[in-house]
Amino acid sequence: MKKNDLDTIKKRYQIVGDNEQLERSIDTALQVAPTDLSVLIQGESGVGKEVIPRIIHDNSPRRTKRYIPINCGSIPEGTIDSELFGHEKGSFTGALGEHDGYFAAANGGTLFLDEIGELPMSTQARLLRVLETGEYMRVGSSEPRKTNVRIVAATNVNLQKAIRDGKFREDLYFRLCTISIKIPPLRERGKDIVRIFKNFALETANKYDIPTPLSLTPDAEKVMMQYKWPGNVRQLRHLAEQMSILCKESRIVTPEVLREYDIVPGGDTTEIASIKGSESIQFDYAKERAIIFAMLNQLANDVKALKEGGVAQTQPSQFLPAPSNSETKNYGPSFAQDYEDDLDDAELVEDDANLNLENMEKKLIEEALRRNRNRRKNAAIELGISERTLYRKIKDYGIEE
Repeated sequence: MKKNDLDTIKKRYQIVGDNEQLERSIDTALQVAPTDLSVLIQGESGVGKEVIPRIIHDNSPRRTKRYIPINCGSIPEGTIDSELFGHEKGSFTGALGEHDGYFAAANGGTLFLDEIGELPMSTQARLLRVLETGEYMRVGSSEPRKTNVRIVAATNVNLQKAIRDGKFREDLYFRLCTISIKIPPLRERGKDIVRIFKNFALETANKYDIPTPLSLTPDAEKVMMQYKWPGNVRQLRHLAEQMSILCKESRIVTPEVLREYDIVPGGDTTEIASIKGSESIQFDYAKERAIIFAMLNQLANDVKALKEGGVAQTQPSQFLPAPSNSETKNYGPSFAQDYEDDLDDAELVEDDANLNLENMEKKLIEEALRRNRNRRKNAAIELGISERTLYRKIKDYGIEE
């Protein structure tokens, strides 16, 4: 593609930067756009994968038809088949009428299935049939329906590993991956990081009538290019917006200012907590969170069992990591002993216990979301649960993101 044509596309879709791999991805999208081939877009969360399917649709013969983006990870497992393929009246509780679903709504157009790796295995089988035959059936129906939809999918997970783990169908992977487009992470885009930051800072200044946009010193630019950016472009946008509003005294950003926002050379969001006593022990924060979260869920079951006169099934040691050969970990009067003491308390009242557990669980979720800048995928990984389960709990507890 000619440089002028590429610059026109980047300007149209507000793509900032001259990274070679990114430009190659845009070029691939434009080449495949006139076809009906399925496309799989791969890249970390927050890199901007959603712009590629838009480019493909807008430059295809389907441009006059509907383009529908769907986040597969945000739809509960119990309703995702209905959302995608539709349902018949009375096919399940709450199905008060017929529903077409996205495949019917996007007929003739393009469906962008983001977070495709979150689809349940049963839904993957349905999707494979659509890709191979162009046919699908509504939930509760035995009558096949036709659709002419182009599928563009995206994922931030390693689907090949998911295949090995039995969580993703290999035949669906190869059917989706007719054309593969990879979006580079922000940390690999060099000077683009500075350009994108300045662009976001200028946008924020214009939006909120701030007279002077932020500027970076040369040393601050180096820090930004050395930082790992685990949240990629999304994190950079949020940083630019926060700093544009909060940096009142000076509009010049230095390394010291960046440090206040935890932007340091080589830094990332992994937090290590040191527990000091007779020994100095380091824990991985995410792993400890996962342990505690698992204990909370199991404790709720045990409380119910004890209330009904049964026996608790949990052995606290099952949650504790085994000591390595090179060191002996001394947990002291750890939460394992506290947990056993709690289970021995015959005065436990189920309602009060469940309420306390719910409060603790809600707090853990809120803290995980805050630490991961409201990225549900990362928060779910930290908590050791699926993103769909996290989504349900966010709704149940009324947690604001």
